[in-house]
Amino acid sequence: MKVTEVAAAVIERPGGEFLLAQRPEGKPYPGYWEFPGGKIEPGETPEAALARELREELGIEAEIGRRLAVIRHTYQYGEVELQFFLVERYAGELANLIFQEVRWAPMQTLPEYAFLAADRELVHDLAEGKLVI
Repeated sequence: MKVTEVAAAVIERPGGEFLLAQRPEGKPYPGYWEFPGGKIEPGETPEAALARELREELGIEAEIGRRLAVIRHTYQYGEVELQFFLVERYAGELANLIFQEVRWAPMQTLPEYAFLAADRELVHDLAEGKLVI
């Protein structure tokens, strides 16, 4: 089974709020929440892919920080490997260019959102303070 490699951003702003993105209609799992990011193209590093995706999805130039986690998950359409990176700084005005909705949410409320299954482990680790940011 082919593994789809994905890079995702954990973007935190002062006060402990995280940027969440809601998947749009027309994509698999519309309405579910996720951390922004996308597929790593052949020849791209995960960091370069994430910087490109954040430009395309949110209109920002992000400074990609350290890798927080690598999570593998099998969906009915195939397996995905998500690499989550911390983004503490970015330039430009944050804009919703492709999502149904984007919003900032406090860390402790993250488990209340209907996240994609592959993101849930990271969500719970963040909310329970198991992952040091």
